[in-house]
Amino acid sequence: MIASMAAFSMEDSLVKIVSKSLPVSEILILFGFGGAMVFATLAVSNGERLFSPDVVSPPMLIRVLFEITGRLFYILAISLASLSSATVILQATPLVVVAGAAIIFGERVGWRRWMAIFTGMIGVVVIIRPGADSFSVLSILAVIGMLGFAGRDLASRAAPVSLSASILGLYGFLSVVVAGGLFSLWEARPFAWPTNEVALYLFGAIAAGVVAYGCLMKAMRTGEVSAVTPFRYTRLLFGVALGVLVFGENLDLPMLLGMGLIVVSGLFIMWRGNRVISANRS
Repeated sequence: MIASMAAFSMEDSLVKIVSKSLPVSEILILFGFGGAMVFATLAVSNGERLFSPDVVSPPMLIRVLFEITGRLFYILAISLASLSSATVILQATPLVVVAGAAIIFGERVGWRRWMAIFTGMIGVVVIIRPGADSFSVLSILAVIGMLGFAGRDLASRAAPVSLSASILGLYGFLSVVVAGGLFSLWEARPFAWPTNEVALYLFGAIAAGVVAYGCLMKAMRTGEVSAVTPFRYTRLLFGVALGVLVFGENLDLPMLLGMGLIVVSGLFIMWRGNRVISANRS
């Protein structure tokens, strides 16, 4: 899980670097195609079919829509705003997933966890600072991206179990291609031929994304979920460190306060959820 979070942070940094030279729509299309080719190769090598009726099931179609939303707006956020703030806001995803699971799937969430979710959302508001002089509408891009990823995670829980991680990865990256194609209509910027240096950064982002996804699936499928999930928050350390050291971003008090509220809320929700599970078993 720690390796996955480090690789995701590296992917974000490389995408941010590439965005200074290439249109965002082109980055999405090239990144999506690169990742899709890797996962298609893995699926074929394992003897899996690349298409089945389950691929177009309602949960998968919903997952694709949320994947497009999450990828598009999050890449816009890290391209146009600071990597540090986008990374911190993204950590609110588990809070939204828990709230969504209660509303959509009827999972039991007590008042303590609802209070933790509310506290974590306050942390997001503290980071965004609406109404303050330092408020940037670009922060909303990260919030929309975070909501897209939360919706994708919720849809993944309802996805057919017959679909392997490779197939989910394949169609996840193909969704990125679709997001790039749709955004190109709005962006209206001509595609640029990347230089050798930019191409190297882009290949690095693709490799980091594939490694991150593979490590994440390995962690979630072989380890105790309650044991490995808290290590998702190490992405904060990697993302913020890269933002400060590579891009010269600054951390102010509101961002640190919001970060603390989000992390404490998320860890409390996981701890409380484990206690509820243990109590039900006993």
